[in-house]
Amino acid sequence: MLKKICDPSWEQPLYVTDRAEVYAALRKRGYYVLPCLNENNRGASFPGALYAVENPEEMDGESYDLAYRRLAGLPWEILTTERLIVRETTVEDVDSFYRIYAEPSITEYMENLLADRDEEIAYTKDYIEKVYAFYGYGMWTVLEKESGEVVGRAGITWREGYHLPELGFVFGVPWQGRGYAWEVCRAILAYAREELLMERVQVLVRPENERSLRLCEKLGFVTPEEPEQIPDGERYLLLVKEL
Repeated sequence: MLKKICDPSWEQPLYVTDRAEVYAALRKRGYYVLPCLNENNRGASFPGALYAVENPEEMDGESYDLAYRRLAGLPWEILTTERLIVRETTVEDVDSFYRIYAEPSITEYMENLLADRDEEIAYTKDYIEKVYAFYGYGMWTVLEKESGEVVGRAGITWREGYHLPELGFVFGVPWQGRGYAWEVCRAILAYAREELLMERVQVLVRPENERSLRLCEKLGFVTPEEPEQIPDGERYLLLVKEL
């Protein structure tokens, strides 16, 4: 089986095949290929495949577009709000992040970027290749629709030593006070519930970070009835929201 899918926005077609030799030949020629698994090729090898499909006839155009973008190294657009766009981070966003994090108030309550720009870029590439590809979500880039500028970051991550996914967010000082964090975080929590099928999400907030605490309370985060001992308990408050 060999299926060719085309889209006007793509630079090249996407192929789907259940034959390992066809997969290898197309990959060698630089094409993007999805292996199709069935009872006839369960032992076949498809080296380098990020994804495999079993029922390509059930995939819609959006699913193929997401697969194409992942194979082509293009970011997924996660969601849009009235004023903002949330999409996967790209290496090109790193310089904007450095401008945002250069304001001392940003790193008063959170970790800074890596001091070496090349190391931060390497970290970002690794994050794109491993976290987005494995989970399908993570910390994303937030852009202002009107200007196209990177205004912050927000998303859902997992923190080592904790049992729940975590909402994280940061917005550059020039864009604070506009309700952007409220607008984006509400949309991300809805996305976590409806698309990621999450039931509970946590936030970790420094007690002295009153602005973030107020936002989290407005979003519906509360102290759990049975607070658990947390690794960073001396530095953070743990709040939880039922989705």
